[in-house]
Amino acid sequence: MYIEKTVRQFTEALSSKEPVPGGGGAAALAGALGNALGSMVANLTVGKEKYKDVEPEVKQILQKTQELQEKLLLLIDEDAKVFSSVAAAYKMPKNTEEEKEKKRQALEKALKEACQVPVKIMEYSLEALKLQRRLADIGNKLAISDAGVGALLLKSAVLSGKLNVVINLNGMDDEEFVKKISERIEKICKEAEILADEAYKIVLEKLKG
Repeated sequence: MYIEKTVRQFTEALSSKEPVPGGGGAAALAGALGNALGSMVANLTVGKEKYKDVEPEVKQILQKTQELQEKLLLLIDEDAKVFSSVAAAYKMPKNTEEEKEKKRQALEKALKEACQVPVKIMEYSLEALKLQRRLADIGNKLAISDAGVGALLLKSAVLSGKLNVVINLNGMDDEEFVKKISERIEKICKEAEILADEAYKIVLEKLKG
C-alpha cells in the first residue's frame, strides 16, 4: 500500500488530515532508512583491501540488515492496517450497557493488536542499532558519517515507536498487559539510546580524526 508510493506521495499522504499514515508509519520508515544506511556502509566496506580482515563479519552484518529492511518496510503498511481496527472499535455504538461492553472488549482487543506493531518497530530498530554500532567501529571510514546518521535515525525510530505504544496502552484496562509492555519498551529504549549515543560519538571522533 504505502511502501509502493514515491517519497513525494508518501510525504504528502503523511501531511494530510487522514489518520494514516501517521507517526507509526513514519517511525517504521525512519527505522528502514537508518538500517539502509547500515547496509550502505557495509556494501562500501566489503571488497576493500583495507578492510579484508573484517570482511566476513561485515558480510554477516549486511545479510542481517537486508532482512531487517524488509521487516521494517512491511511495518509501515501494517501500522496503517491495525489503526483501522482501532478506529472501527471507537465508532461502535454505546447506547446500551450491552453495546458499551462489546465496544470495550473490541477496543481492548484492537489496542493490544495495535501495540504490537510499534513494539516490533522498536525491536527491529534496536537490532539494527546493534549492527550500526559495530559498523561505527569497523566500517569503511569514508562512509562513517552514514553510520552515524543511520544510528540517529534508528534511535529516533525506537523513541517514536515508544510514543505509539504508550498512546495505545493509555486506552487499555488490562493493567498486567500494560505493565508488561511498559517494562519491555523501557528496556529497549535504554539500550537503544546507549548504542546510538556510542555510535554517534565514535563517528564524530573519527570524522575529526
